[in-house]
Formats: sequence, C-alpha cells, structure tokens
Amino acid sequence: MLNTKKYVFIFLGLIMFLFPVLTWAAPIPLPNINIGVSQANSPAEMNTSLQVLILLTVLSLAPSLLIMMTSFTRIVIVLSFVRNALGTQQAPPTQLIVGLALFLTFFVMAPTFTKINDNAVKPFTAGKISQEEAMTQGMAPLRDFMFRQTRQKDLALFVQLAKLPRPKNRADIPTHVLISSFIISEIKTAFQMGFAVFVPFLVLDIVIASLLMSMGMMMLPPVMISLPFKILLFILVDGWSLVARSLVMSFH
Repeated sequence: MLNTKKYVFIFLGLIMFLFPVLTWAAPIPLPNINIGVSQANSPAEMNTSLQVLILLTVLSLAPSLLIMMTSFTRIVIVLSFVRNALGTQQAPPTQLIVGLALFLTFFVMAPTFTKINDNAVKPFTAGKISQEEAMTQGMAPLRDFMFRQTRQKDLALFVQLAKLPRPKNRADIPTHVLISSFIISEIKTAFQMGFAVFVPFLVLDIVIASLLMSMGMMMLPPVMISLPFKILLFILVDGWSLVARSLVMSFH
C-alpha cells in the first residue's frame, strides 16, 4: 500500500514538473487543408472543375469497372462453386477466394493492361496525344477482350434492347451495350463451368448416400462421410491447379 502511494506521488510530481514545460514549449505546426467550392471566372476553370469531378467519379467506380469489365466475374463465381461443391463451408474463406480471383484476373488481363499502358498511358503522360485520344486508345484493347468473350446472342439482345440499328462492324456497337452483353456472357460461362465442377462431387454424394441407405444407417448424415472423401479426391487430382488452369485457358 505504501509503495502504491509512493508511485502515485512520484507520478503527480512529474506531471506538475512537466506541465509548465509543455505549456511554454513551441507548438507543433499542423498543416492547414482547405476544401471549398468557389465560382468559376472563366470557361477554362469550369472545364478543369468538370474534369476533376469526372475523375473522382471514375475513381469511385473503379472497383465496379474492375469487376465487370475484366475476367474477375467468371473467376470468382467458379471459385465459389468449387467451395460449395466441396461443402467445406468457410474453407477457403471468402477473403482468400476474392484475393485469388483478383490475382488470377491480373494474370489473365496482363496482356490487355500492357497494351493500354503502351498505347494510351505512356503517350498521354509524354504529351504526344490528347486526353480524348488516350481514352479512345485505352478502351480499344479492353473492347477487344470483351468482344472475344461475349456471345453474339447476348450482344444481339442488348443491341435490340437499346433499339440500335443493325451494326455493320464492332465499331458501331457502343461500349455500354458491349459491357452489358459481356457481363451476361461471363455469368453464363461461369455457371457452365461451375456445373462441370459440381458433377463429380454430386456423384460422390449420391454414392455415399446409397451406401449408407443400404447399410441401414439412415440417421447418419451422408455429408459427414462424403466430405473427407471429396477433400481427398480434390487433393489427389490436384484440384486447385486444374481449376486455375481451366479458368486461365478459358480466356484464350
């Protein structure tokens, strides 16, 4: 008890000693950040403000653009089907599946991103082309990628829904129509691949359930018996390598 009081008095004494020092010490300079809206006095200032606003809007939509205009949609859906087919609940966790899908997306989209960098980003930063030309040159490789993965049936559907005249070539198809068609095609392809992944595990579940029924073990859930066998089968066939290879090869 005496030691505790001693430490308390020492602590209070240090505070009383340091308080004047801290009071008279030079204040730490803090940065002053001002964000405001003022009236534009010229068309050039108005144009710059609109460009900044558009840039902020694009940055806020960047995750959606990455998901919907690249291979991410197909990859993450197929990986989710693999986890559900295994029946392992949260193994691998959702964060791992999304991270794996993201890095596989970077791997698949690397040639497209390289073309965008060479044709649009580098010339624009070097001042060789304007902003409008950079946007056009940057969208060209991405449009080529989406055209290769989009079914003509889905493309025709959205051209009809947009009430556009029959396009003569790819240049006549607007980007918003192409993106919508690409998303629908990617979801359909992902579900087809997911069904192919589901079939072997479904057959194994049916076999285990039939064996348990024939043995009279109707109260034992078949999932408890089939889960280790499904995991063992997936390991023996090197399932993750097969899934990753199938996903990457499906874009070529």
